[in-house]
Amino acid sequence: MALDQKPAPNDLRAFWMPFTSNRQFKSQPRMLVSAQDMHYRTSDGRQVLDGTAGLWCCNAGHCRPRITQAISDMAGTLDYAPAFQMGHPTAFELANRIVDIAPEGIEHVFYCNSGSEAVDTALKIALAYHRARGDAARTRLIGRERGYHGVGFGGISVGGIVNNRRFFGTALGGVDHLPHTHLPENRMTRGQPEHGAHLADELERIVALHGADTIAAVIVEPMAGSTGVLLPPKGYLERLREITRKHGILLIFDEVITGFGRLGSPFASQHFGVVPDMITCAKGLTNGVIPMGAVLTSAAIHDAFMSGPDHVIELFHGYTYSGNPIASAAGVATLDTYAEEGLLTRAASLETYWENALHGLADHPHVVDVRNMGLIGAVELAPIDGQPGKRAFDAFVAAFEAGILVRVTGDIIALSPPLIISEAEIDELVGTLGRVLKAAA
Repeated sequence: MALDQKPAPNDLRAFWMPFTSNRQFKSQPRMLVSAQDMHYRTSDGRQVLDGTAGLWCCNAGHCRPRITQAISDMAGTLDYAPAFQMGHPTAFELANRIVDIAPEGIEHVFYCNSGSEAVDTALKIALAYHRARGDAARTRLIGRERGYHGVGFGGISVGGIVNNRRFFGTALGGVDHLPHTHLPENRMTRGQPEHGAHLADELERIVALHGADTIAAVIVEPMAGSTGVLLPPKGYLERLREITRKHGILLIFDEVITGFGRLGSPFASQHFGVVPDMITCAKGLTNGVIPMGAVLTSAAIHDAFMSGPDHVIELFHGYTYSGNPIASAAGVATLDTYAEEGLLTRAASLETYWENALHGLADHPHVVDVRNMGLIGAVELAPIDGQPGKRAFDAFVAAFEAGILVRVTGDIIALSPPLIISEAEIDELVGTLGRVLKAAA
């Protein structure tokens, strides 16, 4: 291609697309070229209803004026400020605003740039916290089967999605896993399932095996999203909190998906009434507009690092773009938008309508389970013999052609629309998916 020649809009020769294949797009391009509120517009001029909030992140919908204006204003005022030994007011304002809506006892914010970085940061803080307290033998980390904690080496190690681990070989050592909580007896449950709280007691077995004095932290998603919307059984998170507290183990909630209103509370921690020692967040923090993540910690964790003289670095960890001014401005404007429109609690008022609509798909062809909580849902399909994942992927393609965007993981169709969705748009989203499932029979 000549230097002065512009590429065609769908020229994909150089772009290695994550989690999919360029081959899938060459014969049938699925290019998104603009967005507004609840809808994307494609390169061929079609309007597509967003059933996934982008990638679990655009909780306030798309191209919201307050957020885009804040980005523009900050870009022309302070484009960058170093986060090491320096600061800028908007980063502090955003941190205070996050703490204001966080669970009681969560008092400090450490910035990063994504959910993956937030997880690796939280794991490093956990290890460093125990070392700072003279408990350096606590190096073991505990994740959960089918857990997803991003794509960093730490997140892959504590994560429990098989292909994420198998594809890259051995990562961190000293990691163990709790069993997942996706039980057959909980199929077609509306909201939080009844069975499985006892699975938290597996942590006691791991403690007995390795010794509590070797375990630094347990990390779980309070509600697992990327693996297919797996809901915590009643009493499960409470039991995890009880066991970790008893043994001096830090509990980390990965709320990259559930943070900022997805379950009808600012954080899932508040929805379930269980406060961890750390919370990871990203995605909805800036409404998905600019990459930004954060680790929220208790005062006890923060204060453990603050005993040295002023000139000494407290924690040997950080990123060039931590607390970036433009991202911080986007975060403040996002929280303003959430507050003005009541979006952090709106899912609670829509949950019953959403639940009834989703469970109306229970009798559709190949549907083996329907799960819901807040404004998240999953429709699980029976796999095609010898072709796992193909049935859901075919439904994804057909749904996009029919005007809705859904997310698939294996043979599970996941839904997580922007929190601004109306009842009429819920009907459109679920109704269109229903027609797609019937046509695939």
